[in-house]
Amino acid sequence: MKIYTKTGDDGTTGLFGGKRVLKDNERVDTYGDIDELNSLIGLTLSFVHSNDVKDDLKRIQNQLFNIGAFLATPSEDWDKLNSLKNISEQDVEFLEKRIDYYDEKLPELKNFILPGGSISAGFLHYSRTVCRRCERKIVKFVIREEGNKIFIKFFNRLSDFLFILARYENFFTGHKEIEWHK
Repeated sequence: MKIYTKTGDDGTTGLFGGKRVLKDNERVDTYGDIDELNSLIGLTLSFVHSNDVKDDLKRIQNQLFNIGAFLATPSEDWDKLNSLKNISEQDVEFLEKRIDYYDEKLPELKNFILPGGSISAGFLHYSRTVCRRCERKIVKFVIREEGNKIFIKFFNRLSDFLFILARYENFFTGHKEIEWHK
């Protein structure tokens, strides 16, 4: 199988189901940013020290891939994705439980902190900011186009989750958090 098809040479790309749209289409832009977040999390995994964090991030990567597939598919063709697990309220609850799990191990947050510390924490903070961009695009897409509103909730919680993971990685590796000074 060749990696290049030449079908996108005219500036279009194919959605799942066969419909072609311009590559700057809002849908394509949205799942492109989710792909960027997934790649950044993959890079981040190269530096993560905690096995719990690694396991959680791998789970998130699979979920992001599934979300990308749903966004790359017009809603009228979602039935063709029956083998994929869509994001649900249980996935949001999982993130909340994991946030609580890590937060219980950390000292109380009394000040705003700046991104940084360990390499893994820095990449997790960076992932959080890319996640926020994805969230903004998901909001716009779900409201203007189509999509599952649970995606908005999931990305909102995911950015909180990435923040707490950054804090935990700093704690786990013995790096002090960098407090913001007004």
